[in-house]
Amino acid sequence: MEVNDALAALEEDGYVVLENAVDLAHLDVLKARMLADVEKILARPDAPFNFNAGNIQQAPPPFGPYLFEDVLFNERVISVTHALFGDGVKNAFYSGNTALKSESRQPVHPDVGQLWPNLTVAPPAFGIVVNVPVVDMDERNGATQLWPGTHKDTTLSIRDGSIRVPEAALTARRKVRPPFQPTVKRGSVILRDIRLWHAGMPNHTGEPRPMIAMIHWPHWYQTNDAIEIPEESRDFFSHPVLHTQLKIVENLDHTLHGGAYDFQP
Repeated sequence: MEVNDALAALEEDGYVVLENAVDLAHLDVLKARMLADVEKILARPDAPFNFNAGNIQQAPPPFGPYLFEDVLFNERVISVTHALFGDGVKNAFYSGNTALKSESRQPVHPDVGQLWPNLTVAPPAFGIVVNVPVVDMDERNGATQLWPGTHKDTTLSIRDGSIRVPEAALTARRKVRPPFQPTVKRGSVILRDIRLWHAGMPNHTGEPRPMIAMIHWPHWYQTNDAIEIPEESRDFFSHPVLHTQLKIVENLDHTLHGGAYDFQP
């Protein structure tokens, strides 16, 4: 029943939350390390800011003791994405974003627009973002703003030069269904159609808000992305259903992951 309900929510709203999916003890381990990594990431001369200095790209450590099956190979998540995409479903991304104390917000955007321009009807889903909040997430600490149903909007395509949603489209959409910031307890997993409009919001607290991200794709979607791991982590990334695109890197420093995106100082 959960799979059918999740598929229906993804089709109608473009997102679904699976509660009590990740062991809280695992999130405690990830939280401690990711918060410790923040200052090192910010010290980079090429700090990976996403749109503004209130949000950074941050990868979790891709090695033990920080790899957990209920994060990277969560069976409830895989049951949904496998049902949606069929055999060959794959993950080619293991990163995340961390909201820092700031009054800045991101512009509204999809991570990827529609596959083709000038569509009158949106095609079925072709990418699902899997978000794992490492801490409780709400309006106070920058829960991501979601625009339900916008995965079906055809305003933007992957051929557009910018993924920022035009103001006129935002104004029109607010009259149909306004955005909101969900309250999500840690231990939950958020599945989001990669086309859904969303925006990183201000974190009004003094503690960074890390959130892990993966992307599940159908076998036919070609992406050159790969998860960088050290050789000793290779055996962990083996699963009978979910394939992982990997790149083995010697002397890997995960805090160097990512670069600034559309940064507005």
